[in-house]
Amino acid sequence: MLCATKRGVQLGNPYLPYPVRIDRIVTETEDKNLKTFRFVFLNPEDEEKFAYTPGQFGELSIAGKGEIPIGIASSPTEKGFVAFTVNKVGLVTTHLHNMKEGDIMGLRGPLGNWYPWDEMEGKHVVIVGGGFAFTTLRSSIIYMLDPENRSKFAAISVVYGARSPGMLLYKDELAEWEQRDDINMHITVDGTDDPDWKYNVGFVPTITEQKITSADNAIAIVCGPPIMIKFTQPVLEKLGFSPDGIILSLEMRMKCGIGICGRCNIGDQYVCKDGPVFSLAQLKTMPGEY
Repeated sequence: MLCATKRGVQLGNPYLPYPVRIDRIVTETEDKNLKTFRFVFLNPEDEEKFAYTPGQFGELSIAGKGEIPIGIASSPTEKGFVAFTVNKVGLVTTHLHNMKEGDIMGLRGPLGNWYPWDEMEGKHVVIVGGGFAFTTLRSSIIYMLDPENRSKFAAISVVYGARSPGMLLYKDELAEWEQRDDINMHITVDGTDDPDWKYNVGFVPTITEQKITSADNAIAIVCGPPIMIKFTQPVLEKLGFSPDGIILSLEMRMKCGIGICGRCNIGDQYVCKDGPVFSLAQLKTMPGEY
């Protein structure tokens, strides 16, 4: 049996994960419910087979517990590992959070489609993210800032928000990006009483309207909680982004990851197989179930 992905063909059973070792664990947030896991493939050839593009996801598999679909947080420009940031919300993720560096588990994928990188070349790329859904956006930023890729894109603007400063992901990288002159960072929190907070205070849609002033030659990627997407979409349309120029990544009831179980359908589209990346133009032709 062949398991085909849009970047290549994985030989063997599509349900059979690659064996990986937990190489590093980083606790990202003050509530300790969000951790980034760096995995190393036990078989070096499996890393080559797991050829992914920013925007895709993988299935993290723990024997006897189950598996969970998670967006890939690392960039293909980062070699020797693949990373996922995982929120502790259920059986599988809780068990994963209790695992230690050196433990062995499984990884299936890469799965789904990805952000439209060919269409984004030469354009101002606007990234809008909220909460722990910033994972595939982190992958995208690292990818675009790579020296071999940066010249392919015009300006890069990022609006990223969380409930509070302690809930922001990738704090060291956010600080590094703030110091660069080839990316415009607009970090915000819903609210804070921290006197040392030096960035924005306000909800992501509001900050987006304040900081993104033009849609000329621009394309927007949006990934975050449904309520954030709901109120950011009209802001971008008001700014002049066309439905084809607003790209959304959906996380919707995914389970098997290959369009077999039917759990994640929106009309006749499967989020895991036809998505998770859709343009607003595509979504406008589908039932409003997202």
